[in-house]
Amino acid sequence: MIYLKDLVNKICLLVKDCGKVILNADREKMQIDTKSGVADLVTEYDKNIQDKIAVGLKKILPEAKFIGEEGSNDKLSDAGYAFVVDPIDGTTNFIKDYHISAISVALLEGKEVVAGVVYNPYLDEVFYAIKGQGAFCNGKKISVSSQPMSNALVLFGSSPYDKSLFKETLEILSEYFYKALDIRRCGSAALDLCSVACGRAEVYFELQTSPWDFAAGKLLVEEAGGVVTTLDGAPLSFAGKSSILAKNNVI
Repeated sequence: MIYLKDLVNKICLLVKDCGKVILNADREKMQIDTKSGVADLVTEYDKNIQDKIAVGLKKILPEAKFIGEEGSNDKLSDAGYAFVVDPIDGTTNFIKDYHISAISVALLEGKEVVAGVVYNPYLDEVFYAIKGQGAFCNGKKISVSSQPMSNALVLFGSSPYDKSLFKETLEILSEYFYKALDIRRCGSAALDLCSVACGRAEVYFELQTSPWDFAAGKLLVEEAGGVVTTLDGAPLSFAGKSSILAKNNVI
């Protein structure tokens, strides 16, 4: 039997250790490569952190598969455990030393997220959630806000890897802007989801995200009392890219 609380505690220690790599990065010697397009960047730190996390998670739960943003041979299945990992969510922010990046680790059983951890090394905040046991930040229980749209902070992602989606993003954002208190764009889907989970914002949406972007954050929002779906209101799929809408339970 897997004790998820013990497992999450070990993951928290692992990501905090990996966070030191982000904080101590040598930007003068940083190697930056392009993946699918101009805005889809990767550094040796993304790869090094993913390798370090993969080794650590293998020790924590040897039977689990490993799916990472920077490539892996494993695939999700309908049964068994799998870790879904983003070693640096907000790589462009990291490259620019913008101090808004996170490490995201989710554990799936089949295709259901049962545990999630997101670590922001710049603020030393560890967000974590266990299915059915709530969501927490640095040990303190968190919950979504109860604010209506008129007092909402709306977070959004610009789907920079597919710039053809930006016009539609702006159209949706314009509707929110005139209904909400204000809007924000931070560049990390994982941290946007954490902000909704802990009540710092009320809504987050993006037209295109990948499972490693939202897997851990999805559980955090849900365990904090919020709702996460596609923009059409359908369940999120871990089979590929998806739109996302996360919000409190009032809006």
